[in-house]
Amino acid sequence: MTLASLAVRNLARHKVRSGLTVLAFAVAVLAFVLARTVVAAWHAGEDGAAVDHLATRNRVSFTLVLPRGYIDTVRAVPGVRAATFANWFQGRDPRDPRHVFTSLAVDAATYLDVFTEIQLPAAARARWLADKQGVILGAELATRLGVTDGDTLVLNGTIYPGEWRFRVAGRFTTDERAPSRRHLLLRWDYLNDSLPAWRRERLGWIVSRVDATASTAAVSEAIDLAFASNDVRTLTMSERAVQQSFRGMLAALLAALDAASAALLAIMALILGNAIAMGVRERTAEYAVLTAIGFRRRHLAGLVLGEALATAAAGAGLGLALSYLLVDRALGGWIEDNFSGFFPWFHTPPSVMLAALGLALAVGAGAALVPAARVGRLAVADALRRVDE
Repeated sequence: MTLASLAVRNLARHKVRSGLTVLAFAVAVLAFVLARTVVAAWHAGEDGAAVDHLATRNRVSFTLVLPRGYIDTVRAVPGVRAATFANWFQGRDPRDPRHVFTSLAVDAATYLDVFTEIQLPAAARARWLADKQGVILGAELATRLGVTDGDTLVLNGTIYPGEWRFRVAGRFTTDERAPSRRHLLLRWDYLNDSLPAWRRERLGWIVSRVDATASTAAVSEAIDLAFASNDVRTLTMSERAVQQSFRGMLAALLAALDAASAALLAIMALILGNAIAMGVRERTAEYAVLTAIGFRRRHLAGLVLGEALATAAAGAGLGLALSYLLVDRALGGWIEDNFSGFFPWFHTPPSVMLAALGLALAVGAGAALVPAARVGRLAVADALRRVDE
């Protein structure tokens, strides 16, 4: 019999209470992991932003457009290796209108030269360039929409109302955390030719790929300076800054999730601390007897600490298992399917799992400090007198 095995056996003496404590601790760990996963997934776009990409938009607002001729001026700026443009389209599948995915009208001739992470087979790219009604889309989005190469895809326009018919030219792949993995890309010239005259020749934004030897700050300044005297002025920023501007609207929510994470740690400590304190009170006489037969104070404190760590480890293990099943295997896929515009990637990072385990054990040790200190100061006569009373 060792102190560790004795501590574990103590847990089995009150199976219902120990089981409920482990379950409550597991739920707290699950909630902590979910909160941190939301924060990590929300920032995934920023973390994966290309360092050599610059985005140029209307200086007043991202929702306002730029003249078509601006792309030629941007391409002529020293340090710009390649430049392309896009417009929001945001079509909806009439078979599943609640499914939200990103659809963009892009310059087919140059878009993939800037977004080099998009891997499209050469044959599919040739079909896309040859067919004005052609679209390419991420492999996962194609599976969700139930289309393959050569199929006709019908979408209902939101920004551009009406029924739009496309032909699937191909499917592309990209990094699993890239927002584009669930994008649909249609040709800007098809959209432009289909619009009334007053809506034509307008761009949503321009994306530039900067030469490796150029300074992104200097190129950004040069692009904006080129339009400084125009009626429509521009604002150029890094791709990461663009991601941050979109996410800034929910900064309060992210701050609330951070606060909730700290509150959950406090809840875990209270749950475990209460259970350990109850066990110590019930076994006061036993601790007195152990002291009388030669157990030292550090041994008694070790028993309390071992019981707390065993409970915390069991609760953390169960909580992490539930997190994997509910967050990664169930909730994550549903969120990626239905909210890919906000969460193109929703999985619990290993760092969050390790942090949850480490913090759970730290909380377990912290919750045992006061009961362990009291047991360590316990006098045999006082303990037996307290039991008699």
